[in-house]
Amino acid sequence: MAARSAPNCHLRLEWVYGYRGHQCRNNLYYTAAKEIVYFVAGVGVVYSPREHRQKFYRGHSDDIISLALHPERVLVATGQVGKEPYICVWDSYTVQTISILKDAHTHGIACLAFDLDGQRLVSVGLDSKNAVCVWDWKRGKMLSMAPGHTDRIFDISWDLYQPNKLVSCGVKHIKFWNLCGNALTPKRGVFGKTGDLQTILCLACARDELTYSGALNGDIYVWKGINLIRTIQGAHTAGIFSMNACEEGFATGGRDGCIRLWDLTFKPITVIDLRETDQGYKGLSVRSVCWRGDHILVGTQDSEIFEIVVHERNKPFLIMQGHCEGELWALAVHPTKPLAVTGSDDRSVRIWSLIDHALIARCNMEEPIRCAAVNVDGIHLALGMKDGSFTVLRVRDMTEVVHIKDRKEAIHELKYSPDGTYLAVGCNDSSVDIYGVAQRYKKFGECVGSLSFITHLDWSSDSRYLQTNDGNGKRLFYRMPGGKEVTNKEEIKGVHWASWTCVSGLEVNGIWPKYSDINDINSVDGNYIGQVLVTADDYGIIKLFRYPCLRKGAKFKKYIGHSAHVTNIRWSHDYQWVISIGGADHSVFQWKFIPERKLKDALHIAPQESLADSNSDESDSDLSDVPELDSEIEQETQLTYRRQVYKEDLPQLKEQYKERQKGGTSKRRERAPGNSLRLHFVHGYRGYDCRSNLFYTQIGEIVYHVAAVGVIYNRQQNTQRFYLGHDDDILCLALHPLKDYVATGQVGRDPSIHIWDTETIKPLSVLKGCHQYGVCAVDFSADGKRLASVGIDDSHTIVLWDWKKGEKLSVARGSKDKIFVVKMNPYVPDKLITAGIKHVKFWRRAGDVCIWRDVFLVKTVKAHDGPVFSMHALEKGFVTGGKDGVVALWDDSFERCLKTYAIKRAALAPGSKGLLLEDNPSIRAISLGHGHILVGTKNGEILEVDKSGPITLLVQGHMEGEVWGLATHPYLPICATVSDDKTLRIWDLSPSHCMLAVRKLKKGGRCCCFSPDGKALAVGLNDGSFLMANADTLEDLVSFHHRKDIISDIRFSPGSGKYLAVASHDSFIDIYNVMSSKRVGICKGATSYITHVDWDIRGKLLQVNTGAKEQLFFEAPRGKKQTIPSVEVEKICWASWTSVLGLCCEGIWPVIGEVTDITASCLTSDKMVLATGDDLGFVKLFRYPAKGKFGKFKRYVAHSTHVTNVRWTYDDSMLVTLGGADMSLMVWTNEMEGYREKRPCDSEESDTDSEEDGGYDSDVTRENEISYTIRALSTNIRPMFGVKPHLQQKEPSVDERPPVSRAPPRPEKLQTNNVGKKKRPIEDLVLELVFGYRGRDCRNNVHYLNDGDDIIYHTASIGILHNVATGTQSFYQEHNDDILCLTVNQHPKFINVVATGQVGDLADMSATAPSIHIWDAMNKQTLSILRCYHSKGVCSVSFSATGKLLLSVGLDPEHTITIWRWQEGAKIASRAGHNRRIFVAEFRPDSDSQFVSVGVKHVKFWTLAGRALLSKKGLVSTLEDARMQTMLAVAFGANNLTFTGTISGDVCVWKDHILCRTVARAHNGPVFAMFTTLRDGLIVTGGKERPSREGGAVKLWDQELRRCRAFRLDTGQATDCVRSVCRGKGKILVGTRSAEIIEVGEKNAACNILVNGHVDGPIWGLVTHPSRDFFLSAAEDGTVRLWDIADKKMLNKVNLGHAARTVCYSPEGDMVAIGMKNGEFIILLVSSLKIWGKKRDRRCSIHDIRFSPDSRFLAVGSSENSVDFYDLTLGPTLSRISYCRDIPSFVIQMDFSADSRYLQVSTGCYKRHVYEVPSGKPVLDQATMDRITWATWTSILGDEVLGIWSRHAEKANVNCACVSHSGISLVTGDDFGMVKLFDFPCPEKFAKHKRFLGHSPHVTNIRFTSGDRHVVSAGGDDCSLFVWKCVHMPH
Repeated sequence: MAARSAPNCHLRLEWVYGYRGHQCRNNLYYTAAKEIVYFVAGVGVVYSPREHRQKFYRGHSDDIISLALHPERVLVATGQVGKEPYICVWDSYTVQTISILKDAHTHGIACLAFDLDGQRLVSVGLDSKNAVCVWDWKRGKMLSMAPGHTDRIFDISWDLYQPNKLVSCGVKHIKFWNLCGNALTPKRGVFGKTGDLQTILCLACARDELTYSGALNGDIYVWKGINLIRTIQGAHTAGIFSMNACEEGFATGGRDGCIRLWDLTFKPITVIDLRETDQGYKGLSVRSVCWRGDHILVGTQDSEIFEIVVHERNKPFLIMQGHCEGELWALAVHPTKPLAVTGSDDRSVRIWSLIDHALIARCNMEEPIRCAAVNVDGIHLALGMKDGSFTVLRVRDMTEVVHIKDRKEAIHELKYSPDGTYLAVGCNDSSVDIYGVAQRYKKFGECVGSLSFITHLDWSSDSRYLQTNDGNGKRLFYRMPGGKEVTNKEEIKGVHWASWTCVSGLEVNGIWPKYSDINDINSVDGNYIGQVLVTADDYGIIKLFRYPCLRKGAKFKKYIGHSAHVTNIRWSHDYQWVISIGGADHSVFQWKFIPERKLKDALHIAPQESLADSNSDESDSDLSDVPELDSEIEQETQLTYRRQVYKEDLPQLKEQYKERQKGGTSKRRERAPGNSLRLHFVHGYRGYDCRSNLFYTQIGEIVYHVAAVGVIYNRQQNTQRFYLGHDDDILCLALHPLKDYVATGQVGRDPSIHIWDTETIKPLSVLKGCHQYGVCAVDFSADGKRLASVGIDDSHTIVLWDWKKGEKLSVARGSKDKIFVVKMNPYVPDKLITAGIKHVKFWRRAGDVCIWRDVFLVKTVKAHDGPVFSMHALEKGFVTGGKDGVVALWDDSFERCLKTYAIKRAALAPGSKGLLLEDNPSIRAISLGHGHILVGTKNGEILEVDKSGPITLLVQGHMEGEVWGLATHPYLPICATVSDDKTLRIWDLSPSHCMLAVRKLKKGGRCCCFSPDGKALAVGLNDGSFLMANADTLEDLVSFHHRKDIISDIRFSPGSGKYLAVASHDSFIDIYNVMSSKRVGICKGATSYITHVDWDIRGKLLQVNTGAKEQLFFEAPRGKKQTIPSVEVEKICWASWTSVLGLCCEGIWPVIGEVTDITASCLTSDKMVLATGDDLGFVKLFRYPAKGKFGKFKRYVAHSTHVTNVRWTYDDSMLVTLGGADMSLMVWTNEMEGYREKRPCDSEESDTDSEEDGGYDSDVTRENEISYTIRALSTNIRPMFGVKPHLQQKEPSVDERPPVSRAPPRPEKLQTNNVGKKKRPIEDLVLELVFGYRGRDCRNNVHYLNDGDDIIYHTASIGILHNVATGTQSFYQEHNDDILCLTVNQHPKFINVVATGQVGDLADMSATAPSIHIWDAMNKQTLSILRCYHSKGVCSVSFSATGKLLLSVGLDPEHTITIWRWQEGAKIASRAGHNRRIFVAEFRPDSDSQFVSVGVKHVKFWTLAGRALLSKKGLVSTLEDARMQTMLAVAFGANNLTFTGTISGDVCVWKDHILCRTVARAHNGPVFAMFTTLRDGLIVTGGKERPSREGGAVKLWDQELRRCRAFRLDTGQATDCVRSVCRGKGKILVGTRSAEIIEVGEKNAACNILVNGHVDGPIWGLVTHPSRDFFLSAAEDGTVRLWDIADKKMLNKVNLGHAARTVCYSPEGDMVAIGMKNGEFIILLVSSLKIWGKKRDRRCSIHDIRFSPDSRFLAVGSSENSVDFYDLTLGPTLSRISYCRDIPSFVIQMDFSADSRYLQVSTGCYKRHVYEVPSGKPVLDQATMDRITWATWTSILGDEVLGIWSRHAEKANVNCACVSHSGISLVTGDDFGMVKLFDFPCPEKFAKHKRFLGHSPHVTNIRFTSGDRHVVSAGGDDCSLFVWKCVHMPH
């Protein structure tokens, strides 16, 4: 039986032989103390060569594979493998954990590196994306994460000379990273022509942006920036595995076994070839090197560590060695000396000295070794091999004695007999052979009973028997030496075994867990003397059991260190040590055995001991298995607090039900009632399962909790105030030590902890996201800055928080058993204590994890009879309270009890607010202050004990058990309750708020009722009886017992109260005559239990509800069942209405009626308002009658779960509600409609949105439904088909000329216009001008900077700073996709700081993830990049008042709202915003915590509390006929006023979150933009309006939005639609839907248009003037516009009335031809803009239009697969003279030849065709085509431009091209939005080019201006024109 407890002795790790050299690198360093740090298996080792001593770090749970040393060289970071691997940062001096970093990587952590000052750590994972993470390791916080590379990364390093830069390298790549904000952005290293693209294995950073890296072929590659500048060839002859930088230079080590030292400029100093030294051998490979001063450390692939002193470099000193490749299975101990022998698959056998901790002999064999044994005299060593042979060596000199091979399969086990005569050899083929030692190992016998391979053997002490174990777990016995099997069990009974290494057998049953049949224990060894047993298993665990251990599931102590399989374990010959060996980790562990008697002396052993001694859950058992638990504690541990439905689940449930019931609700629903409730008083205190939850605040108020309410009770005035932020049961409460702040924790799926201020009752912080199901204990630290909390999940997680910031500092698993309390040590802030069922744990914080250690019990004091539930520490001493109902005061060391107070009825003082139910109630909370002791009892009473003795009762509620019965008095403000706690109580509801009377009942009760005269009180009990009592004295008048089941409702008939109706759970209602006390009728016919009964006003009819949801009617007094049509029911006048069924209250059932039940209802006496209570704890008010489904309501949360009953008082002034499980009685005051303006009450609106629509507007709908795609996913804009040019097969040309020939030279491909000049190729394009502004679907995106000198706005993916005076522009071009929102920081500390948010793909933190850039508008420096979790994109950004916080809103389905601390890139809080689109969210201009979001049919008012976002919906029901509309914009006023602009043109004015008025028709159309001027509070609004005399689309209002002044925008548009407004000094800046930015003067209302752009895209037509810096553009918006590059402005625009597709100048520039989408084309004269001629010969759109170079012909190409020719010399009649036939697809571009005789046409099937002009005949002869010189080249097809097609063009195309006038450069535009610059011609595939980003997807057209000064590109999606300046190469 002793095996039920773990052994008292213990093992201590003393030495580890080995070093992990395989598959790892750079894992060996000198620490500051000149010790050596490395790792092996799962242990970090710190080795001191001076003292030859090892220290161990054992915080990992699996193999360590990476290590980094902090720059100060004391701290070490190690990373492990595993499914959820983590990183430990630990101190190499104390080997204690400092921090643990987890929950980021999977599979394992491949590399680690600290930055220069050691603040940050970078890690690389082994997952498929090789994720790179940057950590703030001290806080345990991940700063940034990004996908590293598609292939393995081998090394990563911080650039120690440039902040925020990193370099990583690996398979065929090197990447240079930049960390900005929370975004890691990589640039790939360019190998170029300098070196081969190959795998880079290691790297080191140096000054001047230099990086040195070691490559697989042995070269060293030197990088400058991201470019390879030189290579050092042949630095090593094979791969360079390790590179180490130190003060003197660099050391490299490679696979060739050489170490090379280099100086700081990487010039060679010296070479050390380890293979040539005396310790060297062939194949030595260096994996790690560390150079410090004159010492070099080298780690090799074969697990050796060398130390080299530089002067004596040919004498390396071997510090450590171990086994290498393959598995390690063989282990034997010497019978007489402290030696251990090991043999491995690396074919070596090694002998280790256990005293010197060193290898003393080594011998290499021919075969892998699998087992070993030493003969009793210690002379012979036998080795079993993998090939079935065994060899015997002499131990003395390792010479061979014999080598025998009788078997073909591996030998698993061999053992010499105790008398030394035989050797037994067990083989994989399930046989054991017996050999005679003296007979030169002649075979004597063979044992063949097993059916599976042999795993273990043991001899009996007399050498006569052998026992074996095999792979099936069978145990067999054989007689020796013959090998006959023993089947008779009796014969074996008395045998004593010489050794015990078998895993099956009676004596070792206990090593197996109780219910498992696995065979994962590899080895066992028994120590008969110490009566202990050690086992080794597949999980890397070594266990220590008592021996023998007979019963399964014995207790043990466990030790970790090995990584996976521990293959063998043995005691040393004198039982001083245990030796264990690891299979895969090749390591040998030596453990010191500490027997029981030594344990006492060992208390002062090194601190690391206590770390992992026996932290096994199983083994800390007490001797008893049956707990002696106090009944109360036992009940408490049984409570689960799990809910079927948590309140958090409601939104999803509602959505699901709504989906199912689409189209069901068409009826117009009633408005919510005008009345509202305010919580007035709560009777009750949660004492039955909570403790220490009652405190005095500093001003002497009392704070505690009940149900979901935090209560602040003022005992002088007997009033209460409430914190109602929780939505479910509060389970714990703690008071801040310095301020009146309270922390409360609640039940929930993701339960929250609220910290709130007792004075303002506002939440300061809400902590979520770490616990499950609930929070059962909280405590503040002594300084009040930290908070500890304990969850009620299975492992009772403990979390330590920095609560103000809302950050979790650390997390740990508490214990399997329930934890009751957590306390922080007031003197040491990082220590805390938890106490619970059978345990006390003492924790201290280490970074992210808590560690606890056993602390020895000093003494116990008998304090109370029964458990002590509560203690409180005073300045001098303690006070305790217990189950015995006694309060005791103690001195400060618990030596003496100073005073006791018994809680007795006799001691109650006269001022008590109630009565004690029993003497000595169990005390659950105790607290001191203000000269009193405050006591909370299990029965729900709060008492105040004066130091001199009298006791005052302050608050009380029902005791444990559900409370159902409730009745209000017919004419007094009192009510009666009856509960399962077997009491009937009368409560006073008037200001005295106390319990007037109480009476014990023989049984619990469920219902009660006052008689109409108020004199009698009827009570229904749970055993089927009921009684009537005198309402004043509560004495019995009469009682009856007719039923067996619970009495569920009881009612007097109205008027004189002649009859009493008694309803029971067995489905009957009995009617009694009160006067005669007789039963006069029984109502039968209900199919289920009765829930509610009501009388009609005449006392003749009963209305009944049943559990089967039936509504029945019975006649009184006989009880005859009546059927009444529902129409008639309404007409009947009921005396009371508590029914929940029927037409009149159909609307009270919620959308999710299947999940929740409505338990009670009650109608006011004026029949206007129906109050209901339901299972989710909501109290709701409806307008009566509530007809139609899902009526609108107001709802209140205060009860936790079931509200069991609700009743209005006689005058409807109060509503009384009962909580079932929370045992509380709540009193609410009813506030009538008119009265409520004074105090806005807190209620939530109905959940289902009203079906009435919030209005319609095309622009709003467009913005709401637009779907943003990222560039990388864009598809082709033209519907082309066929094979792309770069995939077409080329036909060989006939005309391949010999290189030298006499034929005339080829004509030029292109006519060049500047022949006279030297041709200079263009080497770069620089963005100079952008015409365009994104106003169509974005808003609030134009702002003033620098006092109105500059404006900032955006289009496509660039931010534009535009100078108002000069029109010059500068650009922010770091975004890689479209910008959707922009905001400017208003705080003077962050002047000119801009934030922009962009479109993105999934939120995977990669480069295509949506991101926000924060940048300086003047110098365009990026200050921070925030990669977001908003999938799809960021649609709104806003800075807080201090400028430090940034708010962002996503386009994801939840429209997530996130708050960032943008400078650090840290995400503070995030939460789903709304299920419909949010348009804008803005911080209040004076706040860092309050903001408002508006969107489709909602407005929400948010508070940032710590790390939590709390929201309140806007309440509209306060105004008659107001309804929630779609809100589009928001502005702010003083005194918490908020203004929101709506889709209908109204502006709503909100006070807090309540609508207080509307400004009707502030605009005629939607109000899209609002701006709050900070300096004077004036508000600008912008809307959609037709310009009229009085109205304008822009209005300037006063601070209250009462008066306004309108401004008209002179744009000439029919409707002005304003999308952005901003106000500067005397000016208003307006951005419109039609892409104009206009400045309006406030004084003179003059408009100045600053920026113009096309309204709708794509812009298809683009042409530059033949000689001047003008260009024309034509777009889908039906305009052609003329732009001037020099003056930076639009000169003119022509409205055509139809979408234009193409435009062209005549060669002289005097005419313009325009092709339209409807097939028409127009020719204008430039001078007068008069139409010269127009024609429509086609029905489809014209794609290109061209004048011939001689101005004679006009070619018109259309999507009807045709080109028409017109002769212009015939005048403006424009008759077609011919056309081109047989064009296979639509026309894209056309070019004339220089002589006007040919036309080339590119078409939609990727084919180019040439036609004669004007005949239209196709030219098919290749030779003719090759001789043509073209006037222009805009074709994207043809051999000359094959190189422009990229590899990635599966979905996307090149759309346009243009060759420069010089004929040697070519620009293209494509569907990805890129502009590319090539050389012309470029016939080679995938030609080299430069790319320029900025446009959104689809560049539609591109042209050079005259003289090749500029390139103009036109955008498809962005409707913008970009002008790029050409940078020519110098001569």
